[in-house]
Amino acid sequence: MAQQKMLQFVRVAKETPEKREADDRAQDFGEIYAEFAAEKAAEQASRCSQCGVPFCQSHCPLHNNIPDWLRLTAEGRLEEAYAMSQATNTFPEICGRICPQDRLCEGNCVIEQSGHGTVTIGAVEKYITDTAWEEGWVPPIAPVEERSESVAIIGAGPGGLAAADRLRRAGLQVTVYDRHDRAGGLLTYGIPGFKLEKDVVMRRVEQLEKGGVEFVLNCNVGTDISFDAIRGKHDAVLIATGVYKGRDLTGPGAGAQGIVAALDYLTASNRVSFGDEVPEYLSGALNAEGKRVIVVGGGDTAMDCVRTAIRQGAVSVKCLYRRDRANMPGSQREVQNAEEEGVDFVWLSAPNGFAGDPVSSVMVQKMRLGPPDASGRQSPEVIEGADYAEPADLVIKALGFEPEDLPALWGEEALEVTRWGTVKADFRSHETSLPGVFAVGDIVRGASLVVWAIRDGREAADSILDFLAQPAQVAAE
Repeated sequence: MAQQKMLQFVRVAKETPEKREADDRAQDFGEIYAEFAAEKAAEQASRCSQCGVPFCQSHCPLHNNIPDWLRLTAEGRLEEAYAMSQATNTFPEICGRICPQDRLCEGNCVIEQSGHGTVTIGAVEKYITDTAWEEGWVPPIAPVEERSESVAIIGAGPGGLAAADRLRRAGLQVTVYDRHDRAGGLLTYGIPGFKLEKDVVMRRVEQLEKGGVEFVLNCNVGTDISFDAIRGKHDAVLIATGVYKGRDLTGPGAGAQGIVAALDYLTASNRVSFGDEVPEYLSGALNAEGKRVIVVGGGDTAMDCVRTAIRQGAVSVKCLYRRDRANMPGSQREVQNAEEEGVDFVWLSAPNGFAGDPVSSVMVQKMRLGPPDASGRQSPEVIEGADYAEPADLVIKALGFEPEDLPALWGEEALEVTRWGTVKADFRSHETSLPGVFAVGDIVRGASLVVWAIRDGREAADSILDFLAQPAQVAAE
């Protein structure tokens, strides 16, 4: 009987949740997609082919049991679907909103490859978990037994929070240290509300707090407390700081007023959404209202910046990217959303210098794609004599992120890093060169996806539990 509800892709067309009109959604920071209704979620889930080798599952970093919870949704067994989803993913409602499904699960859906249109996995995942919260199906964190061992987690982003959840459920005493005044990392301050409304993140933070996780906020490790002191206070340490150091622009005038870092710009906007008073926003330094804005970069952070600038009331928003549309790293879905909202993408272009201080224009260099580089992507080449000046009042640098020098910041030279500055950690156990110190997420991988950080955090939590169970550790206590 259950099987009859599936394999409906030959009769039911792909549908995504209704998207707000561009003119409407560009006026606020609310999420742009509506929620599926129960009947529509069940209908779309029933399109799953229940294939023997689920490529959606194998291409998900968390290896979520996607065909199983799609079937349960199609059968109307939503509470079981949520339990199945939560079993492999600490934050399914967040992944359902911000994962690039077009590159992961949905991009590898078998029926998509056969021309029928992918199952809308992300939208169903979001619907399942949002429904679970509304119906009270999300149980509190309640360890069966308390344990005396304590773990410090440095960084309250997705990797750190995923580990905190898993460790606390096992009964360990967990303390999370973070430099910001709110937990969540980039989920809170880096991703705009139109992709991830902040009450979704704060709800999970509150669940962790109520479950016994201690948060020490506004705390800079190396300044407010030493790394050595943290190691001395706890039985194990997890480094989950992320990468916050933005890559810089070069060229004449690159230090002019009005040229700002993407993360500073997004953080200011998100703080305003929380109701905070942000002097840099009020002064206009980190506010696009009434300005001609140029964003440099082609990743998801650049997409967040251009769409934020539209909502702040920019006169015009242009995105410069040195390759073409097919070769950009950002989500194609986000590019489409940005174009609908009025963003102008200037492909095969890069800044070559800046005039004015405050900045008044950008010298734009036109590019073409040459032979492939070592990664297999075509390398941009400059077209000589094709430069031109583009007026600008605000230039946002969204060129990616690099790790901070943690050994120097923390006075811990024994913490080994790679030649890229990321923390060197075992790819299975996530243990670093320091005994009892583990590391996960972007500080190990380099700038990557939230879903990978969640996977790393869950895996590292299991490794920490194994580490604390070792006889030598017990003897040392």
